[in-house]
Amino acid sequence: RGALATTVEVTSSSGPPDAFGGLLASLIALAWVVEARDPYTGGHLWRVSRYARLLAEATELPSAEVARISVGGLLHDIGKVGIPDAILRKADRLTPDEFAVIRTHPGVGARLLAGHPLGDFVRDMVLLHHERPDGRGYPFEHSGLTTPLAARIVGVCDAFDAMTSHRPFRSGMPVDRALTILGENAGPQFDDVLAARFIELGRGRLLEHVHAHTDDGIPLRSCPTYGPTLVIRREHAAGDSIVCPNCASVFELVQDDAELTTRLTGRHGSALDLAPAPDDLLIGRLVTSAVRALPVSEMERVWRRGPARARCGASSGSRCPGVSCATRFWYRPSWGAY
Repeated sequence: RGALATTVEVTSSSGPPDAFGGLLASLIALAWVVEARDPYTGGHLWRVSRYARLLAEATELPSAEVARISVGGLLHDIGKVGIPDAILRKADRLTPDEFAVIRTHPGVGARLLAGHPLGDFVRDMVLLHHERPDGRGYPFEHSGLTTPLAARIVGVCDAFDAMTSHRPFRSGMPVDRALTILGENAGPQFDDVLAARFIELGRGRLLEHVHAHTDDGIPLRSCPTYGPTLVIRREHAAGDSIVCPNCASVFELVQDDAELTTRLTGRHGSALDLAPAPDDLLIGRLVTSAVRALPVSEMERVWRRGPARARCGASSGSRCPGVSCATRFWYRPSWGAY
């Protein structure tokens, strides 16, 4: 069946909620496969989505906007579908040329969404989550508050998870250290108000259930060689096997009191075991949660609009100046492409 066939149990009648949910599931499934290409980012999309929800709620945004921002957190890196594996999976620090390729992923994601019926729903977060208040971000080098609030929220959460996650060339830093860095860079790199609120959440220990987890109540498990890269899914049970995405070592799941732990078997998985696959059950829960939080009128507006149309905010026929683009992708000077 797969995530494309995810059932959204919100209403028994067909219409905007069902159509919206199915379209959203298709996008999240694609983002999930993109994430699976990088063996060190297991759970990153889920964590950024959860952090973004917590921060949006702390900012006292309306529930529908909180839901939209949570979805944006799931989809913010969808443009990495265009990044070569040699760069995305590199086990060392990137060179300047390689980082320049990584910097293209917001524009790639925005162009990908331009042909999707839900493109307008999350485009601001996909395109602009790497902008900075000091104008040194990308792709447009916007400064101040010209970047939409939703994108600024996802940017803070994305940076925090990147700092606290394990990479092949460094271990993830402790939460307290990452919060300190957020505070030290509030203003130039991060929205100072949002950074302060996120730090309050962290100091209040309200992020612990998300940090180093891949689902509610399910922490990452560690490979002895490559660290915390093992993802356990909710449907897994004792006796099942999972495979390290880096070394292909097979681990058996063992029941230890109320949680599953891992035991190295000495076997190695096949290519099929390493093939990326979306977590259909988790995607279904995420989609259902988003649909329940959004007004039917908003889903109908997005659903009936269809794929985003080119709309010129600069001059007729121009292309976005910040992203090299073969499609008609328009630029509005106030905050970027739309």
